[in-house]
Amino acid sequence: MNNITQPLSEDINMSTGIGSVTQQLAKKINMSFDEFVGEMRKRGCSEPTATKIWRGEYENFENFNDNDMSLSNLRKAADVLKVGTGSLLPK
Repeated sequence: MNNITQPLSEDINMSTGIGSVTQQLAKKINMSFDEFVGEMRKRGCSEPTATKIWRGEYENFENFNDNDMSLSNLRKAADVLKVGTGSLLPK
């Protein structure tokens, strides 16, 4: 059995220059994955949710409601990245 572990997708994305909007914004302010997750945790976001935001898994949604939990977490991510929430929303 092959015992090689596959690197995390955030490492792959950052090395190839392809990444989520969150990763691109974090790169501009020299914020690592661990720093991003730590800051999100301080704001009450779970680590799995912060990881999903880092990977851009929310970018597939089309309709966010004002009281949507996903939108609340994106607001937290925008605060961490020092950008407006609209910068993270899919176009």
